[in-house]
Amino acid sequence: MNKNLLFYFTILLSCLSGNLFSQTYQLTGNPVNTTGWTVVPSAVVNTDFVMLTDDLTNKSGAIKLNDPINLKYCDKWRIEFDFRLDGNGTSSGRGDGFAFWYLQNPPVTSQLGSGLGIPQNAIGLMIGFDLYNNTTGGQMNKVHLAYGVVQNTTDTNNIEYFNTVGSSFHSPDLTSTIPLVGATYKHVEVTGQVDPATPANWIINLKIDGTSVINQSFAPAGAAASMGVGYFGFSASTGAASVRSSIKNVKIYTDKVSILQNSVTQSLCPNPSTGNGTVNLTTFNSQFVNTPANYTFTYYVLGSSTPIANPTNYQFNTNTTISVVIKDNAGVLCDNPDGKIQLVLAPFTANNVTISACNNNKAGTATFNLSTAAVTGVPGAVKKYYKTLADLNAGTNEITNFSNYISAPGVVYVKVTTPQGCTGTAQITLAFLPEVVANDDTIRSCFIDTNTTSALFNLTTANVTPLAGAIKKYYTTLADAMGGTNEIVNPQAYVSTNAVVYVKVIDGNNCYTIVKITLVVLPPVPSTVLKDQTICIDETATLDAGPGFDGYLWSTGATTQSIQNVPVGIYSVLLKTGSCFTSQIVKVQAAPQPVISSIDITNNTITINVNGGTPPYQFSLNGTTWQSSNVFSGLSRGEHKIFVKDSYNCDPIDVQITVPNLINAITPNGDNVNDYIDYSALAYKKNLVFIVYDRYGNKLYEADKLRNYKWDGTASGKKVSTATYWYTISWNENDKNNTQTNYNGWVLVKNRD
Repeated sequence: MNKNLLFYFTILLSCLSGNLFSQTYQLTGNPVNTTGWTVVPSAVVNTDFVMLTDDLTNKSGAIKLNDPINLKYCDKWRIEFDFRLDGNGTSSGRGDGFAFWYLQNPPVTSQLGSGLGIPQNAIGLMIGFDLYNNTTGGQMNKVHLAYGVVQNTTDTNNIEYFNTVGSSFHSPDLTSTIPLVGATYKHVEVTGQVDPATPANWIINLKIDGTSVINQSFAPAGAAASMGVGYFGFSASTGAASVRSSIKNVKIYTDKVSILQNSVTQSLCPNPSTGNGTVNLTTFNSQFVNTPANYTFTYYVLGSSTPIANPTNYQFNTNTTISVVIKDNAGVLCDNPDGKIQLVLAPFTANNVTISACNNNKAGTATFNLSTAAVTGVPGAVKKYYKTLADLNAGTNEITNFSNYISAPGVVYVKVTTPQGCTGTAQITLAFLPEVVANDDTIRSCFIDTNTTSALFNLTTANVTPLAGAIKKYYTTLADAMGGTNEIVNPQAYVSTNAVVYVKVIDGNNCYTIVKITLVVLPPVPSTVLKDQTICIDETATLDAGPGFDGYLWSTGATTQSIQNVPVGIYSVLLKTGSCFTSQIVKVQAAPQPVISSIDITNNTITINVNGGTPPYQFSLNGTTWQSSNVFSGLSRGEHKIFVKDSYNCDPIDVQITVPNLINAITPNGDNVNDYIDYSALAYKKNLVFIVYDRYGNKLYEADKLRNYKWDGTASGKKVSTATYWYTISWNENDKNNTQTNYNGWVLVKNRD
């Protein structure tokens, strides 16, 4: 190497917590972020790289990380970076090169000389990338490694000439295989790992663009063997020969075991007979890491380099700080020496404490777990509980159900015995947690249309507590609420008649009280004045639901109390009372018309027989003059119209009737004068029948259509005896009801032989 060459670049490798090869320090970015680093002139940042030296003669530069690293706690570390050696050089060629290192005494100013910028009497690990052969004055491409003390005071005692067996390395000339000079960057990976065969050694592996150049174990020589902390860095220099030396994408990967906390404090009482405290240091392991079995723990009295020989039974007679070094059994993480155990020797004292429990449902007692009372923090202490201090002192009447102790507010006593035999007593005050504030409530809900004695209730709307975040559970009986059984699973949609349900109100302390919710079904409220109406078919009605409702909605769309001029039909109205609605049906019916069922005619008197409609009936022969009697007498022979109406006084019904011609005597002697009774004039009537009876009611003769509705005083082809005979004539009037009409008469038959 040229004596004027100086190369210096320092990276601090700090064993920090994180994952394997977690990136802890770096020089990256555009421009390169150098926070935490010291740039030693003439090194400068140039966009995304650090130029340690330009292609000029007699220049030097370096960059180093400011933080120190103690690698004795690291089993493995790794560094990556990219480098470029380029430029035209001088007539002497290109030179000299650059180095990266881990030094106890890094340079703080540019170092001139032939040692690649490494300071004089440098102590540590150094790796140089060398272009200039100081022996021949010619060009070369070599990698050197020195692990020891490099004097670097002349051209012949720099890293190129460091030759200590087991502590140095010089590669063959790489010009033909891995030329170090070029316009593009080359990638370097350097890993260091403790040699398991010789733990004081490092196995160093160096690769350039994936090709291994160094891979062997190195022993620290000289002062490097006792080196404590060091600094990582890079440096470079030029002399009569020149080259531009640049680096970028520098990354340092290292981790140490991550610990949960740095310090644990434990007070222990002295053994009454020896005055010493005794502790098992390994019981603290789980307070530093989650899986202690994956690590090896070594314990030191702070300031001592001698491990504690029996950490499971460590005795001390004064306050002592123990340093804990935690080693990763997998060997991929650095040891963590940061753990501290602060041991305080103090007479044992148990603490008076108060514990609180729930006075559930105001029972007046609570269930206390006495073991939750933090009367001591000593691990493994034995606690015994008593109702009175006298019982404690006598060791009698111990409370055996201490984890489920039922009591009103009061005091119990505890005797605490530590594993070291120290004892102490304390008072445990039993108190109630604040009562759950809750109250009974009533909720009302509208009836269900299909089951008017029931309603759909949302139990969660009951205002039973002002507590925010309270849990509420609902039950049909108090016993279920107390036992937590048969909970109502859908309290937002609970169907019930008038009833009581119970709600268990649970606060943030898991205390509860039970209150009642009274359920009131709001029944339908129909109109008492809205009634069905009967009207004449051609009339209209007024429907009035009456006052007192909060709203009306008729099936006609009207929203008034009443609706007018409604014809025959079926109507509904939705009546609002509060928030409930009652649907009520009302009918406007046509008044049924009376029906003339039959008419009896005797001589010139008629009797009108009526059914249907609504009595009393009114009768008329002209539709104007009305009578209540259904009998009309003294009628003339011939056609008459009869009118009938009922109590609704609707348009009357009418029927046309015929009062037949009255014949009271015949003399069937063949003289063609009064020889027969002839009612053929009524043949146009429907179902006309003419029947003659003797005085005993025996049927003698029936004159139908075939006999032309005539009788000649014979029966069964023989003349009847002279006598009076009765006859009836019946027919149906030609109206829509086919009104039955009956005519009764008598006739005197005089037969002369």
